[in-house]
Amino acid sequence: MHPDDRRYHKEHTWAKAQGNKARIGITDHAQEALGDIVFIELPEIELPVEAGVDISEIESTKATASVIVPVSGTILAVNEDLDDSPEIMNEDPYEKGWIAEIELSDPSELEDLMDSSDYERFVEEESD
Repeated sequence: MHPDDRRYHKEHTWAKAQGNKARIGITDHAQEALGDIVFIELPEIELPVEAGVDISEIESTKATASVIVPVSGTILAVNEDLDDSPEIMNEDPYEKGWIAEIELSDPSELEDLMDSSDYERFVEEESD
């Protein structure tokens, strides 16, 4: 259900590392809980970020939610396709619906995040 090639944060975000960079986004569980996404405020490029802080906001037909960054670093790029088509996050949260790419300041932070099976258990426990 959740791809094995990334790590997951308890705030329902993911990080997919590629060398010293990582793409981040929200999980399928998060997009499902939010419902139809109608707007996302993208973070600023070159913005330094710390793991665990919010970097943007998502508005849906149900709620507004903060996007918590799972790793520390500097924002290198944002997914500008989300400006015109935020619903991509509902349709494909793990590939086309990524939010930002970050240059990692401490790649070892990835080890503090959950793998897909741990995240799956976390979601099940949270819904109990």
